[in-house]
Amino acid sequence: MPVSEKQLAAFADTHLWRLPFDTSPRHLAGPGDGRHVTHGLATAGWQRTSDVLSPEIILTSPDHRYNLQFDPQSAPSTWWTLRARHTGTEPGWNAAFGELVPAELLTAMTDALLAPQPTEESDPFRTLRSANWPTDTVDTAHSPDGMCHVERQFVDGHSVRFWTIEVCEPGHGTHWGRHLWRTSFGSHTPLHLVDAFVAALADPAPLQRGMYDRTAHYSAVKQPSQLTPQQVVAAHTSRLDAIRAQARAARRQQPGPRPAAAQPPAPAPLPAPRR
Repeated sequence: MPVSEKQLAAFADTHLWRLPFDTSPRHLAGPGDGRHVTHGLATAGWQRTSDVLSPEIILTSPDHRYNLQFDPQSAPSTWWTLRARHTGTEPGWNAAFGELVPAELLTAMTDALLAPQPTEESDPFRTLRSANWPTDTVDTAHSPDGMCHVERQFVDGHSVRFWTIEVCEPGHGTHWGRHLWRTSFGSHTPLHLVDAFVAALADPAPLQRGMYDRTAHYSAVKQPSQLTPQQVVAAHTSRLDAIRAQARAARRQQPGPRPAAAQPPAPAPLPAPRR
């Protein structure tokens, strides 16, 4: 299901008419344009497997192991759900993303899913420390403004991990106030995918939003961007070109079908008996 010229034109129509505003911090920037997510997966060959007339969107990977569900009629805490089916060698897992999760953060994770797995071991807390996010313990970290909380949980003391990321208003003398959005990564979610999401979350670079786009909180800061609308659209198109090239390279590396074994020649017919 490649992204059509009509779909690309619709994306451009949305963004070319309005000036982009640099919006930060990222965890308060609001949902943005979900087509950053769906266009990337479609370019990589994922197919829509849901009813085309339904507001729900389900995209399924070419190998049918992964699917991404977007359901604006579900609870605000689970507008997006990414699932991986169990295989004979790898466990299944799932990740859920709330209504106000910036699309660019989810895109960072899906792009990492499409790319070859890194050889180095990932460490989301190392990533957060490098971005100067305070860590209370070895299993919790907070954004500099104290509104975004990353926590790693262990199940019964074992190595199976759950990761949760929550954004809340500051409470009265505590970190926890009114809930804004939540992301959860179930057990067995590959660590490099969690790390990709966390790296995008902690990136100090602003996200681009329109003047009247919804943010997660009134304290999000918007400033006129140096980027032009044309550059915003061009960045989206360039990313899709890179994903398309990556998908083609991956297909070329896949082993082709094994040639059929040569069949032995048919035996010569026996001569007819003499009469």
